[in-house]
Amino acid sequence: MSTFFKALERAEQERALRDASSSRGTSASAAPPDTKAIRRVEALFTPPTSHGAPYERAAGLEEAGGRIAEHLVSLLTPTSFAAEQYRALRHLIEQRQGSAALSVIAVSSASVADGKTTTAINLAGTFAQAQNARVLVVDADLRGADLTAHLGLDEHEGPGLVDAILDPNLTLEAVARPHPYFNLSVIEAGRLPAAPYEVLRSPRVGDLLAEARRKYDHIIVDTAPIVSVPDSRIISKWVDGFLIVVAAHRTPRKLFEEALSLIEPEKIVGLVFNNDDRHVSQDSYTSQRRRSFQSRTRRT
Repeated sequence: MSTFFKALERAEQERALRDASSSRGTSASAAPPDTKAIRRVEALFTPPTSHGAPYERAAGLEEAGGRIAEHLVSLLTPTSFAAEQYRALRHLIEQRQGSAALSVIAVSSASVADGKTTTAINLAGTFAQAQNARVLVVDADLRGADLTAHLGLDEHEGPGLVDAILDPNLTLEAVARPHPYFNLSVIEAGRLPAAPYEVLRSPRVGDLLAEARRKYDHIIVDTAPIVSVPDSRIISKWVDGFLIVVAAHRTPRKLFEEALSLIEPEKIVGLVFNNDDRHVSQDSYTSQRRRSFQSRTRRT
């Protein structure tokens, strides 16, 4: 993964140059990173920073009152350029499923605010686009749970993950809430416990995920950041793999290296390089074809 480290270090250098330039009131530019080298890393995904103009908004969402976070492009604008990029992430995972079981995928990051929850929901949204897919999203970040807020759902409307862990009589079906607008179900964190680590180390977590494997095709688990707290590490034994989200210009390289050292290498499915402002242009094959079609339509 040396190429990824180089890209991350280059991003840090560019941030330092921008900060120095801003303090002097002048502008400076740094040499762009080797983005081709970044993409050579296996299963590495770089979502676009700009969502672009939506081509077709998912039907029926007006009833949601605009509460669903706009960056959930795989759900809100499934035909947009940004949503296509998340489908590329899904494709990478499907390719790896040929050689390993990857039905339960945890999404985490080295530190807070790197975009792990956004990545988790958008990935689940791409799987949910398959008509017969059974998709479950689990909020296992018991310290900063906000998955339901992103999805426009009322919090604590019913029991959540913590309730099901502490009460063996609560089944998975009792805590999994079908989303009213999308082809996926959600398990919210539930009541936030005083000792999240003690709750998550319960064998009951493994029982619930085992039940989820029998009832769903894809289970995406949003977890706490890896370095600052041990929660993700205790969950590791019950998931098939981790997607690690890294924010360009934000995540320190040393922190990212530490995160990698804390997860078993065979459990790392891939890396998501988030907020890279040098992403491939939206002037892509799909957008060109769409503009060409619209032009022909206007002439007829």
